[in-house]
Amino acid sequence: MYKLFRPLLFKFSKDPETVHHLALYFLKFLGLPGVSSIIKIFIDVKDPSLKQKLWGLEFKNPAGLAGGFDKEAFAVKGLEALGFGYLEIGTITQHAQPGNPRPRIFRLVKDGALINRMGFNNFGADALVKRLSKIKNLNIPLGISLGKTKTTPLEKAAEDYLYSFTKLYNFGDYFAVNVSSPNTPVLRQLQDKDYLTEVIQGLISYRAKQSYQKPILVKIAPDLSFEAIDEVLGVCESLNVDGIIATNTALSREGLSSPTWEAGGLSGVPLKSKATEIIRHIHRQSPKLPIIGVGGIFTAEDAYEKIKAGASLVQIYTGFIYEGPLVVKKINQGLVKLLKVDGYKNISEAVGAGKQ
Repeated sequence: MYKLFRPLLFKFSKDPETVHHLALYFLKFLGLPGVSSIIKIFIDVKDPSLKQKLWGLEFKNPAGLAGGFDKEAFAVKGLEALGFGYLEIGTITQHAQPGNPRPRIFRLVKDGALINRMGFNNFGADALVKRLSKIKNLNIPLGISLGKTKTTPLEKAAEDYLYSFTKLYNFGDYFAVNVSSPNTPVLRQLQDKDYLTEVIQGLISYRAKQSYQKPILVKIAPDLSFEAIDEVLGVCESLNVDGIIATNTALSREGLSSPTWEAGGLSGVPLKSKATEIIRHIHRQSPKLPIIGVGGIFTAEDAYEKIKAGASLVQIYTGFIYEGPLVVKKINQGLVKLLKVDGYKNISEAVGAGKQ
């Protein structure tokens, strides 16, 4: 049904961001108490084979929503009703910022792809604290993606991340350190060993003083070489980082059927193979480090490919835009069938089971 109306929806506005905001309002409606209860009856896939425990958190299924879709936790209750196993909000910065000028999202429908150059538009960490304090009874893990304010110099990036981390610590179940967005100038330099070490050390030091140790994950770019990824892994292992999110959007335009001159990060189908390749490499190099796999996931088969490459959890974004609100249900139903075919009793048994 969604695919029948999708062309009309996509033509509704020349700026996809307008449709995105309307979708968030619709999802907020789905989160109303009576509505969400009904939606869950028809959409939620409850199967023990999909359940797993990571970082002390219970995940009812491995399919999560990537950061960037609901930056301000505006519609988390509605998104929960659609069957996600967990949600990631943000990216949030210390200071409020408008992001880059619009238009800043572009659909490449023939390629099943998006290009975005949002630029970490958000109302800042303090505003998010006020919103999250009003959200009650969210029954799935909530991740918070942290980024650097555009005007903050690299030398003070650690302070920027730490501010948001301390303000939001009591509200997130895990935290993603986003040092890999291509849309904030020089941000990706934070993947370099010295900068990354400084950022992570600040968060680890603060966490050590808290009564509950919240997981910290690092989100990396797909454009890194394997050598650069290994350097990031070295920092993560030395500082006891809890996991890796692989990958963010790409600067490369490889895999597109037609050239585009729009700047920004590429996501969707063209990124699928590259992201899986990176996941496989990370799992081979650091088999004990949990991975959240992201990039080109539209179907159960796409998700299963990343799980067998080494991802314990997966996230969707572009697939959600193109496949619609039932995509999580379809992915989870498909995963249950794929696990049965391969003789696995639980999703955790399939992690890294593919050919290396």
